Amino acid sequence: MRLGTQYCMPLLSILIPMYNEAESIEHCINTLTPILDAVDEDWEILCVDDGSVDASAAIVKARAASDPRIKLIEFSRNFGKEAALTAALDAANGQAVIPFDADLQDPPELIPEMVERWREGFKVVLAVRAARTNDSRAKRVTAGWFYSIMHQVSDIRIPRNAGDFRLMDAQVVAAVRQLPERTRFMKGILAWVGFETTEVYYDRPERSHGTTKFAFRSLWRLALDGIFSFTTVPLKIWTYLGALIALSSFAFAAMLILRVLFFGVDVPGYASLMVVMLFIGGIQLMSLGVIGEYIGRIFRETKQRPIYIIKEKTGF
Repeated sequence: MRLGTQYCMPLLSILIPMYNEAESIEHCINTLTPILDAVDEDWEILCVDDGSVDASAAIVKARAASDPRIKLIEFSRNFGKEAALTAALDAANGQAVIPFDADLQDPPELIPEMVERWREGFKVVLAVRAARTNDSRAKRVTAGWFYSIMHQVSDIRIPRNAGDFRLMDAQVVAAVRQLPERTRFMKGILAWVGFETTEVYYDRPERSHGTTKFAFRSLWRLALDGIFSFTTVPLKIWTYLGALIALSSFAFAAMLILRVLFFGVDVPGYASLMVVMLFIGGIQLMSLGVIGEYIGRIFRETKQRPIYIIKEKTGF
């Protein structure tokens, strides 16, 4: 904390991106408040309303009117959770910040332990799920595939079973603010900046209110953003695959020539030719799709549009 006439930094900033969380946000704030008071009374809860169409923003505004430590940023429309978390990090004033979901699936009771580890000198304290028993089998399997692929193709080590719930020192937040990319994969960005990291483990309970806002399509898109934002290996794959196909074609051509010269066997006709043509055509279209993913991201970056647009701020 800074003294005198200088600005006083709160010890903790709790960052809550929310989209249609009217059922859970008030319960979330009520649960967090006594826990934060027990750690240090100097804290702030910063909610970012990502274009909700329910009463989420109104509920937070009412709480902010009675408690100046609660603040609200409202977007002009829905920009997505990654943009909401970016806005929260941009506006946070705490000496340490903790992104937190309004559904209370990440236990706030873990916050005192995270703060203690931070006071020991760690810049990042990851909250890692001990197990994924509450997830469906399909989600567990696909999550395992994603982490395995990312660890194979990227130099960034994204911790398994760790979400946005983590404590970050203000120095880490300042580093994240320097990354201006429009396609935001926050797990990768937070891992990329580095710093001394430790882990605490917990069992994740069921969601207390409401329903998840992430559908399979959104998760699939997020996974692609992670892969294409932090590695160029998908582009390199097609170079090696093309070379392999070319070598295979030369070997096959040599075999056909030898069969005709030594055995007088005619070259197989229509069926084999169609199979080869369809195979090569499919490979070409897939490679164009991968190139298109990268070009699309380049297109978004070159337009330099803001990551989010703020409609209103409350409590600042």
